[in-house]
Amino acid sequence: MLARELISEVIPALRLTDNGQRALNWMEVFRIAHLPVVDEHKYIGLISDKTIYDLNLNNTIMDECRDHMLLPHVHSNQHIYEVVSIVSELKLSLVPVLDENHQYTGVITVNDLAHKFADLVAVKEPGGVIVLDLNPVDYSLAQIAQIVEGNDAKILSLYVAKAGDTNEITVTLKVNQLDLSGIIQTFTRYDYKIRSVFMDESLLKNMYDDRFELLMKYLNI
Repeated sequence: MLARELISEVIPALRLTDNGQRALNWMEVFRIAHLPVVDEHKYIGLISDKTIYDLNLNNTIMDECRDHMLLPHVHSNQHIYEVVSIVSELKLSLVPVLDENHQYTGVITVNDLAHKFADLVAVKEPGGVIVLDLNPVDYSLAQIAQIVEGNDAKILSLYVAKAGDTNEITVTLKVNQLDLSGIIQTFTRYDYKIRSVFMDESLLKNMYDDRFELLMKYLNI
């Protein structure tokens, strides 16, 4: 998914003749904290509500606020991951999008970005989630996929992150099955460390009840 596919159709751009109060009014209407300033199709910069309040720029036109503007942007052919990265790093409520000629084409809002990203990682799809902790050298996407697919399931999304201050990584799987008991048992058999499981609680309880019964039978032997 590329930046040009995420552009908002409703957020306006400020002109150089607009003042800080107009910017604040629009920010309040659209519930955002930033607005782009554009001259014709040239991107001038990004003004924030904090800057306007802190410097008392309510009656100052944007042409006189250039030194107080930020210049973050993405290009229309950049991937959604890159868009998320810059928005997160700079804590923006939106990010301007420029074409290959560096001309302004619109903005991507955090709200729209969140909805699209949710679709990308299959948040709305029915299924369960398994979180694994493992050493980086032990990470094998092929084996993880084999374990999931060996239980007649499919991986809807997968992402890897560093596990806090440790040297381990965390692998989060979204799987297209609500009952993950078979997958969990297979991961356990392959000595995977399962940090957490998110599935129907009744199904999870049944799985642990079954394990408890098997343990009791083993101890009785």
